[in-house]
Amino acid sequence: MEHTAEHAIPAAEESFSFTISWRKTAIAVGVVAAIELVLLVLAGFTLLGRSSSKTSAHAAAPPAPAHVKKATPAPHPAPSAAKAAHPVPKKPAPAKPKPLPPRSKLPVLVLNGNGMTGAAGTEAAVVRGRGYPVSSVGNARRTDYGPSMVMYRPGYRDEARRLAKDIAVKIVAPLDGLKTSDLGSAKLAVVVGRS
Repeated sequence: MEHTAEHAIPAAEESFSFTISWRKTAIAVGVVAAIELVLLVLAGFTLLGRSSSKTSAHAAAPPAPAHVKKATPAPHPAPSAAKAAHPVPKKPAPAKPKPLPPRSKLPVLVLNGNGMTGAAGTEAAVVRGRGYPVSSVGNARRTDYGPSMVMYRPGYRDEARRLAKDIAVKIVAPLDGLKTSDLGSAKLAVVVGRS
C-alpha cells in the first residue's frame, strides 16, 4: 500500500502545477486584453473630443451684439438674371470661305518635269478641258520630278487645291524651284512628273 500512495502524490502535484500554469496564462491574457480595451477607449474619447470640439467651437461663437445687424446672404439670382449679369461671350461665326474666282480667271502654266516628249501638251489639254486658260506650256528646269504636282503663287492655295482636284493631282505645294517671275501671268503651275 505504501507503494501505491507514493504514486498518487506525484500525480496530484502534476495536476496542481498544470492548474497554476493555466491560471498564469489566463491572467496574462486578461491583462493584455484589459490594456487593449483601455487604449481603445482612450482613442475613442480622443476622436470624439476632437469632433465635438469643432462642433462646440461653431456652437460657442459669441452672439452678435444687438446693435449689429447680421449679414443676410444675397439671394441667388434667377438663371435669366445671372445671364444678364454675366453675359456669355458669343462665339464668332465661322468665317465664310471667300468665293473662289471662276476657273476662266486663273491662268495656268504647264511644265514638263519628266522629260517625255509631249507630256506638257497632253496635260495642258486636260487643264483647258476643265475650264482653265493655259498661259504657257514648256519644260521644267529638271526632268526628274516624281509625281505630278500643282504649285501656286502666294495667296492662291485654295485655287490650287481646286485645280489639283479637277485634274486628279495629289500634291499641292507653294512654289518650289520656281520663282514668281517664272510664272508670268499665271497664278498656278502644273508640273507633269513621272506619275
